Amino acid sequence: MITSADNKTLKLVRRLASARQRDKLGLFVCEGEDLVDAARAAGVEPVELLVAGENVEPRLLADISTLGHPPRVIGIFRREDLPRRDPPPVGLALWRVGDPGNVGTLIRTADALGPAFVALSDDCSDPTGPKAVRASMGALFRVALLPFHDAPRPWVALVPRDGAALADVSGATFVLGAEREGLAADVLERCDGRATIPLAVGAESLNVAAAGAIALYEHARR
Repeated sequence: MITSADNKTLKLVRRLASARQRDKLGLFVCEGEDLVDAARAAGVEPVELLVAGENVEPRLLADISTLGHPPRVIGIFRREDLPRRDPPPVGLALWRVGDPGNVGTLIRTADALGPAFVALSDDCSDPTGPKAVRASMGALFRVALLPFHDAPRPWVALVPRDGAALADVSGATFVLGAEREGLAADVLERCDGRATIPLAVGAESLNVAAAGAIALYEHARR
């Protein structure tokens, strides 16, 4: 039973709140039984598993949790253990999407409206960061993740205006840009087409997670 805050596993959980440490160690944290169960269902076992009242005092687990309501279980996983699979023929390519909640939500969306992959550019938020992991609701262990430039062709850029109607476009990869800046000019130039989701008069744009969900739903519907 862990009874000291100086325990090395507790210290490791704290360190893994840092993206730099996750990159350095190749590890990440899942908080909650649902996420740990999702990992195990995908054949991924934790490197370390902390269970309140079984191998760690509940107050100590609460102290290292990032959640408002501390979980009963916290697991530490290896990034390299995430399932590696061939990507399905459709998916989302995210260009510099920096909000971890949006990245996690889009991974969850790819799972729910897929099968679909998620491709990530170098400047995207870490999909194994705490907020992204929570937002993915376990889909992180089921969705194929790949580098942005490995997303299969054709690429269809989702743009706020002047693109083709989404219903008229058939694309393997829907390309979405950062929340404020959108897609860079050079990325747009590399796309094979552009599509726009019609909005109400006066509306400026959609949240990137909402746009990705609509694109995958429209593709699935057809």
